[in-house]
Amino acid sequence: MSIEAKFKKLGTDNAPGQELRQSDTGLLAVMRGDPLPGRPVDFSHGDVDAHAPTPGSFELFSAGVALGGAQAYTEYRGDFGIRELLAPRLADFTGAPVDAVDGLIITPGTQGALFLALAATVMRGDKVAIVQPDYFANRKLVEFFEGQIVPVQLDYVHAAETRAGLDLTGLEDAFKAGARVFLFSNPNNPAGVVYSPDEIGQIAGLAAKYGAIVIADQLYSRLRFSGVRYTHLRAQAIDAENVVTIMGPSKTESLSGYRLGVAFGSRAIISRMEKLQAIVSLRATGYSQAVLRSWFAEPAGWLEDRIGKHQAIRDDLLTVLRGTEGVFARTPQAGSYLFPRLPKLSVAPADFIKLLRLQAGVIVTAGTEFSPHTPDSVRLNFSQDHQAAVAAGERIAELIERYRA
Repeated sequence: MSIEAKFKKLGTDNAPGQELRQSDTGLLAVMRGDPLPGRPVDFSHGDVDAHAPTPGSFELFSAGVALGGAQAYTEYRGDFGIRELLAPRLADFTGAPVDAVDGLIITPGTQGALFLALAATVMRGDKVAIVQPDYFANRKLVEFFEGQIVPVQLDYVHAAETRAGLDLTGLEDAFKAGARVFLFSNPNNPAGVVYSPDEIGQIAGLAAKYGAIVIADQLYSRLRFSGVRYTHLRAQAIDAENVVTIMGPSKTESLSGYRLGVAFGSRAIISRMEKLQAIVSLRATGYSQAVLRSWFAEPAGWLEDRIGKHQAIRDDLLTVLRGTEGVFARTPQAGSYLFPRLPKLSVAPADFIKLLRLQAGVIVTAGTEFSPHTPDSVRLNFSQDHQAAVAAGERIAELIERYRA
């Protein structure tokens, strides 16, 4: 593969936050009606202005700045005092010990942690099992490291409400075919479904049986809605040296702008991740690391209030979308994403997404970013201003009617 071909596969025109790069050529010929009035809403990412960051986070950042070099130039894997503080909090949350010295690294966002974890486990030709649909970067990272993707389907549409819908037979087939790494997000991004205790238990059992490494992206595992049971993979019967868990303060805490993530688990893999981070970014931004002192230490009732507000937005958006004939939308159990499937339209789904931006002031992410099997779906991040999000949902519904086949 040439270097040009390798990077062409990493195309960003349809990736979240890159919609303005899309070409509008030819849309005038299919455009119907006038633009719809309303406040623009970008559902491709969360609105950090709509939900206040964790109390005291900026003060902690300022204190980090005041420390100067002591905070700016930490170990490559992050400030030890902060890792020492986080380790018992993460252990208590996930149900298994966390080694602050050798088993935890602070990264430039969870995106940075994903890159490092894949780079530390995948070489050219290695087979990697990934879920479809799942986080858009997973496929691109495996392809960048020249691994071979072995897809495992997630039938979130037909699965029982208590299950995510992972094809566990397909996962075992992937391991039998030689996949020695399995990468997945829980809650699933984009569908917002949570893996059941049985599904997590079987993932752990299959990984143990075939000696596979599992990278679990648990970014949204704190943002769980009422009645949802969550099971942490690392607390199951699986070799601790074969598991890496990735988390970070993001939509839940409205701290995305600080670009913070953590990875913890296998000492060997964390060590490799540190060696790579040392030549990629040196470390997570030193001053920002100080903000992690607020993580899992929010005021009493703060997290419950944040979850309640997101659940209210989710429910109102679902009411609007489900009131539109032909739209299917499973109720997200956690996280801040909706993944509705659109009815048959008179325009291609890719063109409809552009028309939403041009005529309704609404930006969504194409379903094909998450799986080639979901071209009729779009992803909405509903961590937004409540009123603006619902109004934008109503404009989506109106445009669906306008372009219905």
